[in-house]
Amino acid sequence: MVTNTFNSTPPIRRFLFGVLAISSVYFIAVFGYIVADMDPIDAFYMASMILTTVGLGEVYQFEPGLKAFTIVVMLFGVSAVFYFAGGLIQMVTEGEINRALGLKRASREIENLKGHIIVCGYGRMGEILATQLSRYNRTFVVIDRDHERIEAAGDLGYYAILGDATEEEPLSRAGVEKASILVTTLPRDADNVFITLTSRGLNKEMLIIARGELESTEKKLIQAGANRVVLPAATGALRMAAMVTNPSALELIEIASGRQIADVQLDELIVGEECLLVGQSLSESQTRSKYGILVVATRDSDGLIAMNPDADTVIAASSSLIVIGKPEDIECFQQENKLIRWVI
Repeated sequence: MVTNTFNSTPPIRRFLFGVLAISSVYFIAVFGYIVADMDPIDAFYMASMILTTVGLGEVYQFEPGLKAFTIVVMLFGVSAVFYFAGGLIQMVTEGEINRALGLKRASREIENLKGHIIVCGYGRMGEILATQLSRYNRTFVVIDRDHERIEAAGDLGYYAILGDATEEEPLSRAGVEKASILVTTLPRDADNVFITLTSRGLNKEMLIIARGELESTEKKLIQAGANRVVLPAATGALRMAAMVTNPSALELIEIASGRQIADVQLDELIVGEECLLVGQSLSESQTRSKYGILVVATRDSDGLIAMNPDADTVIAASSSLIVIGKPEDIECFQQENKLIRWVI
């Protein structure tokens, strides 16, 4: 999809409108000539000759009234042809045809997605969220009503759908019934509540994370079906306070929020049945001495988190390790011990 417009009309819409205009003028001309007792073949011939501006000559002796009708057909017909030609040229020069084919292919791919993430809104928050999801190679679909934002998302290789996420149709096109997570980042609380309510009705099992501007909205979002609510104003204020009171501790918060500091990141690794560490203690796993990473917490199969586990903690199947370290060290630790990267 493109942002350059002609009289605020996207080229594809101008092209389609031109086709409709030419077809309408053509069949009106044919109908008019037939009503004037012209043979149908001659009527089609005259209409085709006028719209193609060939000008091979008349096949029928026109009365004054029919000549006036023909003049009107010529004026509207030529205008429709030029309008159509302008839209076609603009569409080709801007790569609209290739983009349309790409969107069709992307739509087929979206239909086959399962367990993906849906991001409603590609504003400032949505753009940052999409960047982080892309960094972690997560599959996601962006929905936004703004044409330019969707084009920007598409240019980055994201699955993007133009539409209003408060309506069911765009959500269905994004595969909400098969998605694992939906994040709504719109600036208006009412929109986020409505999206949450609609999405929960379409998918009972999906994790929904919603943005809220007012603290009073948090309860409404949870009642509508949100599993988690993020209040950007409150989060921003807490981070500013941490910059003043605990600047060093803030580095850990920055890591947890997804930003790498000195090439260090926070990650969660799941201990599967085939993991080589099952039954070993943290000290035996040599996470620090061999891999240079630090286990800051563990999560058991019931979801309970234990912060700063001691060295004698036994690693159990179906649990997970929350670690801090360099990305390459974490990757090595994960692969050598057959751990699973945390994915919802």
